[in-house]
Amino acid sequence: MTVVGITGHQSMPPRARAHAERELSALLAALEAPLVGWSSLAAGADQLFAEILLRLGGELRVVVPSRGYEATFRGPDLDAYHRLLAAAGVVTVLDFAEPGAAAYHAAGCFVVENSEIVAAVWDGRPARGLGGTADAVRHARDHGREVVVIWPEGVERF
Repeated sequence: MTVVGITGHQSMPPRARAHAERELSALLAALEAPLVGWSSLAAGADQLFAEILLRLGGELRVVVPSRGYEATFRGPDLDAYHRLLAAAGVVTVLDFAEPGAAAYHAAGCFVVENSEIVAAVWDGRPARGLGGTADAVRHARDHGREVVVIWPEGVERF
């Protein structure tokens, strides 16, 4: 069994999203089955990872950062959140009353601490606030997790 966690940007330019889809697909397909993946189902990289994981027959496990988390989603991202949450084999809800930086940071740490490998759809730049992708990558490296960074060279994040 291989346990993989995801951290990554919510907003990605189309070229970065296409690159992430190809690289996440290749990474997950190459890992030893059975495959388990942890995600907080945030828009962008987290939802993309979950879709690919399920398509490849892996088990999705979700950490919800807080009560009321679904209120942070709109439109297609909300629809995907509900669909993916329903497909999860395990759902853990962290004990935060509402969404926010502390809850997101805790969720990122939870994903890292429950994974062997962390896929990071990350441009390599500092986090824009507590709980960003850079924070999760730093936590993963501090805890000796293998980190696979996925981002196309020369592409700037929105």
